[in-house]
Amino acid sequence: MLIYPKIDPIAFSLGPIKFHWYGLMYVLSFTFFVYAAKWRLKKYGHPVMTAKLVDDFLLSGILGTVIGGRLGFCLFYQPAYYLSHPLDMLKTWDGGMSFHGGMIGVFVAIYWFSRKIKSNFFVISDFVAPFIPICLLFGRIGNFINGELWGRLCSPNLPWGMVFPDSGTMLPRHPSQLYEAFAEGIVLFIIMLIYAGSKQRKLGQTSGVFMIGYGLARFCLEFFREPDSFATGVVQMTGLSLGQFYSFPMILAGILILWWGSKSKTNLKH
Repeated sequence: MLIYPKIDPIAFSLGPIKFHWYGLMYVLSFTFFVYAAKWRLKKYGHPVMTAKLVDDFLLSGILGTVIGGRLGFCLFYQPAYYLSHPLDMLKTWDGGMSFHGGMIGVFVAIYWFSRKIKSNFFVISDFVAPFIPICLLFGRIGNFINGELWGRLCSPNLPWGMVFPDSGTMLPRHPSQLYEAFAEGIVLFIIMLIYAGSKQRKLGQTSGVFMIGYGLARFCLEFFREPDSFATGVVQMTGLSLGQFYSFPMILAGILILWWGSKSKTNLKH
């Protein structure tokens, strides 16, 4: 079995300013989005988006991701603690970002941006959706570097079973952060590229496929992840984790959007 390689969460410092790996992963993800989006524009074009509009969307996308992700984690996962310690909500460098909250934040950003440029919400979301998985990949790598969100206990015979000393035990666990990086990041990215790039799709369908794909991947991979200690109430009664609980409405919404899109008369090449 492997021992988690304790990594300093601070990548480097410039005087009193410290740059955390977790934050740098977000910088890398946004940088990837810009270059990948412009590459697709150059290769395939788009009825609305341009290279300049990609740059214009970036700030609102960043704000939606960071604010939504942080508020989602604080309010979806540990509301009692953060409502009594509101300033701790600002400590994003310590980790604690919710994808589901970040997704809501990005939806708000897309809605605002689509209204600003007088376009349809799904025209923009369908363009953005194929790039999100790689952004998730960077986020999960950040989780691994932080030594957080480790997996459940696994067999000592599992070759990649890993001991996370901060978990409070020296027994091997699934490196669930890397599982999620692979499935939610690489695999889903390939699926989205194939789906979005193979032919024209109905309005909203690319967004729907992403939501279903992520929701299913997250739901399945949560079985390898250490259960949330702060799950209470109805969630605890179901035996599901909070991540699984929040993935259900995402999958359902994806199915409804996919169905709605099938009725649309608008075809888009993303």
